[in-house]
Formats: sequence, C-alpha cells, structure tokens
Amino acid sequence: MTLDDLPQGALPAEPVVPRVDRASPSVQKVTRAEELRLQLADEIVRGALAPGSPLDETDIARRFSVSRTPVREALRQLVASGLVEARAHRGAVVAQPSIERLTSMFEAMAELEALCAGLAAERMSAAERHGLEAIHEELRVLSYTGNPDRFHEVNERFHNAIYAGSQNGYIAEITLATRVRVQPFRRAQFRNLGRLAKSQAEHDRVVVAIMRGDKQGAAAAMRAHIELVRGEYEIYAVSV
Repeated sequence: MTLDDLPQGALPAEPVVPRVDRASPSVQKVTRAEELRLQLADEIVRGALAPGSPLDETDIARRFSVSRTPVREALRQLVASGLVEARAHRGAVVAQPSIERLTSMFEAMAELEALCAGLAAERMSAAERHGLEAIHEELRVLSYTGNPDRFHEVNERFHNAIYAGSQNGYIAEITLATRVRVQPFRRAQFRNLGRLAKSQAEHDRVVVAIMRGDKQGAAAAMRAHIELVRGEYEIYAVSV
C-alpha cells in the first residue's frame, strides 16, 4: 500500500513537534502515531528494518493492531526525519541518512541546545530550577537501573525543562523540531554499556552551571554533551 497523498515531488509534512509548556517541562500526551513513529524509528536505527525495506501501511497496521490513520501519520513523520523515503507509486521504504547529514543534524542540535541552556541559566525562575533539579535526581536514580527506555523518557523531560527555561518560545520550538529529527539516534546511544552514567555526569555539569547562573558555562556544557551523544551514537552504529 502506498502513501497515496505523497505524489512525486511533494514536500514531506513537517514533523509533529510536542509543545513546550512553560508551566510544566513534560510534553503532551504521546499519540498512537507518535508511539508508532518511535517504535519504527528504533527498529530502523537498530538495523531490524534494513535500508530499502518496504513499509507497507496495511502490514504495519495489522502488526500493531491499529487503523491505517496513525500508521500514515507515523510514516509522514519518519519521512520528515529522513529515516524513511516516500517513493511515488512504490510507497515508503527505509532510508539511511548519510554521515554528512547526521553530522549536520547533530551540529545544529548542539548549538540550539547550548543556546537554550545559556538562556536558561540567565532566565529560569526559582520554581523552574527546582523542577530541573528534581528531574536530574530522577535521572540519577535511573542511571543505576540499566533501563535505557525509561531513562530516555525522563531525559526528554530534562531537556524540555531547559528549553522552557530559556523563556523564548520560538527558540524552544526550533530546538524541539530539530530534536524530533535526531531523536532516534539520541535514543539508540543509551544502549551503549555505561552510557546512562556518563550521560548523567554530563547533565550534572549542565545543571551546576544553570544553578550558578553561568550562561557561558551552561552553553559549553550542553554543547559538549550533545557532541558526546553524537560520538556515542557512532559507537552504537558500528556495534549493530
């Protein structure tokens, strides 16, 4: 079954970006389409779905016991992220972003996250700082459990809290949109041996700088963190 409404030459839909709520660092409730996107993206990054593999809407809907509507939306988001290609009259197939493309995406992510962290160091309210510390502590506990999926979920909240703390909704939206594109690769690297503890230590440097109001220190710590995430993904990619 093809993506009928993606004719040749048409631009893929923009990824659905979760809104950052200034009152809460958590994202809105995950939709079924988002759950499917995460599952399929994870399988693509792990190599369970090889490049060139067809992604038939009907087969996927049957596999996950859902209608084709959330499947179609999930595939649209995967097309927008570059993990899937929509080919006219042939449907969707698994793509493989080039090393150059991934490098560009992570470079953009590092600079955007650094910008958010620096602004958060200057602008976060006392309540927001307290909330960030609470999430950081939750991640500290999870870093000992060896559950990468749960760590990833709370890690999303950690970064969302910093985006919201920048007090700049436009920058937060751009950062979230970029994160949607690199999210599968960020998530995969949590499976590396010892990565959860390392990520926690990197977060610690970011949090300390934010609590001190150190704009440059927070930005530098976050930039270094994202650059290390890219390196960890490259290690993971070689191992699968």
